[in-house]
Amino acid sequence: MATRRPRGFTLLEVLLVLIIAAGAYALVLRLSGGGVSGVQLKSAARAVAAGLRDARGTAIARQEPTALFVDLDKRQIEVEGRGRPRSLPGNLSLKLYTAQSEIVDEQRGAIRFYPDGSSTGGRVTLGGAGESRLLVDVDWLTGRVTIRDGA
Repeated sequence: MATRRPRGFTLLEVLLVLIIAAGAYALVLRLSGGGVSGVQLKSAARAVAAGLRDARGTAIARQEPTALFVDLDKRQIEVEGRGRPRSLPGNLSLKLYTAQSEIVDEQRGAIRFYPDGSSTGGRVTLGGAGESRLLVDVDWLTGRVTIRDGA
């Protein structure tokens, strides 16, 4: 009478399947790596919000209007009068919604803050991989800057 082999998988078979799955996962990540990761997207949104808050603080402190300029083509933001543009990830989708008077051209515009803390208002939309988006909003009346999920 022949002995029956117990049913199940050997440790070697399980390890081989895990190695193949890990390799496939790494390949998928590499092929879809054209987008911005969630961490990069949040970091970029925080940088835009910090720039907007800096422009608002400068306007209040200097008692003169100050703007944050957004260059959609170069993926850069710059507080007026600071001369230090900050670069955002190149593969980030970026949109600016602002007052007509603050549009420089098709690729550049600004959100302006006034000495009383108010602003022209607007929104910077940052998009990452897939459907992930973050919205950096500026309230025109109070100049308050908020980041919220755009999905």
